[in-house]
Amino acid sequence: MPGEAISSEHAASLVKSGMWLDYGVSHCQPDVFDQALAARKDGLANVKIRSCLSLRPRAVIEDDPEGKHFHIFSWHFSAYDRRKHDAGRCNYVPLNLGEVPDYYRRFLDPVDIAIFKTCPMDDGGYFNFGPTNMWQRAVVERAKVVIVEINRDMPYVFGKENGVHVSEIDFIIEGDHQPCAELPNPDPGEIDRTVALRIAAEIEDGSCLQIGIGGMPNAVCCLLLESGVKDLGIHTEMMTEGLGLLYRSGRVTGSRKTLDPGKVTYTFALGSQSLYATANRNPDWYCHQVDYTNSPYIIMQNEKAVSINNTTQVDLQGQVASESDGHRHISGTGGQLQFVRGAYASKGGKSFICLSSTYEKRGERRSRIVFSLTPGNIVTTPRSDVMYLVTEFGMVNLKGRSVAERARGIIALAHPDFREDLERQAYENRLIPRGVSFS
Repeated sequence: MPGEAISSEHAASLVKSGMWLDYGVSHCQPDVFDQALAARKDGLANVKIRSCLSLRPRAVIEDDPEGKHFHIFSWHFSAYDRRKHDAGRCNYVPLNLGEVPDYYRRFLDPVDIAIFKTCPMDDGGYFNFGPTNMWQRAVVERAKVVIVEINRDMPYVFGKENGVHVSEIDFIIEGDHQPCAELPNPDPGEIDRTVALRIAAEIEDGSCLQIGIGGMPNAVCCLLLESGVKDLGIHTEMMTEGLGLLYRSGRVTGSRKTLDPGKVTYTFALGSQSLYATANRNPDWYCHQVDYTNSPYIIMQNEKAVSINNTTQVDLQGQVASESDGHRHISGTGGQLQFVRGAYASKGGKSFICLSSTYEKRGERRSRIVFSLTPGNIVTTPRSDVMYLVTEFGMVNLKGRSVAERARGIIALAHPDFREDLERQAYENRLIPRGVSFS
């Protein structure tokens, strides 16, 4: 009988040693089931769980600190996932985020049990995924058993295939009805605003925005609130707090979008309760699966697509490393590369990678612009794909530039205290040939 109501303990009893489970993404990750499963740890071994962006502590990790029973595989790290990776309790899965539905359908073995937190069943028999569509549909197609954990406080969000029908569900359990977890949006600092000012000056009426996570991209939204720009569109992976503010200000109409005109298009939202309230039953907001939002072919169809993303390190050839600190994994590739490519291919499109020129480590100021990337650092966006690089000291477009021109331009973005040494290394290693003028 589909959609049978059972207890969380009964649901957890379905798990056997060696199984692959799927917890979904962010707000869809189960809590009551997770606690019930952790309580069974002594009877289980080698249970493997795929997840992404854990927003709350996972009982299967906290109650199994040595990893004797459960193993977590994450598609993208939150701060919590990062800490657990440092402790040896979480492993990263490399990807382009928009390709993940295809991975489930083409390359991964069927999931033994999928467990997703959802809204209660609606009048059409669907359990809505709320503000996190991503790839749950692909998992449902490939899962042997599907369980939903009801959250009556989950915002109900309109979108394409943003839910699962009762006929596809094996079991239903009652959740604890916690509000969706929030992601604080700190006020932008002086450097954030300086970088954002350079980017905001490049955004025109009718631009279609993708904003990544972080202070600098969201600072762009703050500055656009103060500008006269109008008729903005949104086609993004993550619906951020800054984009929500832009929408509520009236700057976003979507009237000039080619795809989904008049709609705010995204695949997951992460921010404040105000952001989730704006998404709740809002006909202007449309939550698609990630293979739609992140496909470069889809992104490019909206004119003036603008992609704005953070990074942590750039070398003098223009390689962008955004996801690791050496061999220590920090976050993930996410959709950065796909949006860089989609925005560049859009008519009138622009792609921006932004960063502060320096950071502090162990009381020492260090440069984010380096001659060579830190050993072990993962290249998120190749040098061939980078368009605009921006720091508080300027902006450079790398498209069509030689290695020597790139090195010159990127050195000018570094903090003055580091430029002389960077230039010396560039000459010594023949990135910049002597005697050549680019003026």
